[in-house]
Amino acid sequence: MAYDLKKESDVKEYVEKLGVEYRFGCYSEKKPEVCHLLGDYLEGIKKDFEKASKVYKSTCDDYGYAKSCYKYGNYSFLGKGKSGSKGEPRVAYQYYEKGCNLNDSDACLHSGLLLVSRSMPKEIDRNVPKGLQFLTKSCDMNNANACFYLSGMHISGVQKKPEDVPAAAQAKTLKDTDYIVLKDMKKAFQFAYKACELRNMYACANLSQMYARGDGIDKNEKEAEKYKKLALEMQEEEKKQQETLSFQQGVGMPN
Repeated sequence: MAYDLKKESDVKEYVEKLGVEYRFGCYSEKKPEVCHLLGDYLEGIKKDFEKASKVYKSTCDDYGYAKSCYKYGNYSFLGKGKSGSKGEPRVAYQYYEKGCNLNDSDACLHSGLLLVSRSMPKEIDRNVPKGLQFLTKSCDMNNANACFYLSGMHISGVQKKPEDVPAAAQAKTLKDTDYIVLKDMKKAFQFAYKACELRNMYACANLSQMYARGDGIDKNEKEAEKYKKLALEMQEEEKKQQETLSFQQGVGMPN
């Protein structure tokens, strides 16, 4: 049957039929990729976050579907889909780690960030070396954000216990043994270059600065200008996308 998606009645019928097809594919045919689509349908179309959460969890637990592990990790971290829940960072980490082991790059990114950050909830034990492994795996799978974060870690280095050293004294007193990840501008450049190639706007801006200063690479004003221009183009592109999205939401159009 052909649907006229300009007609509200046809849109409603199409959406309901889509839900039926996803439920059949998931519960009767037991296809994990369709179960994940059912979760997306419940989340995006029906706005039933409680049911979506259950579908993502079962699809991860029962089928080992990486994207569902990642999505349930997000729900757990935010407490989404559970009334009155403040979020469960430890549960979120478990599902992110499982998703990463199943080779989902976003799950690897979030696993890594939870382990390396000093501002994460106390339920998460900081483990920078392991977090670095997760971020590296994510970057190897061409996750632009992971490559960008790795670049930043190598720009400044990662200290073992920065809270024990007053900020004014750090530059004078710190030794290599005080760092888990040493400052390495060549590695920082390599990760920034890859992240920029993968269209991370902030990495391109950093790359421009590195070329301008000769940090991690030979100084090159032409390349500095090239990546500055690219970063500005990406910024403008992102601004237009946000304006389009705001317009669609304002008139009730699907994005």
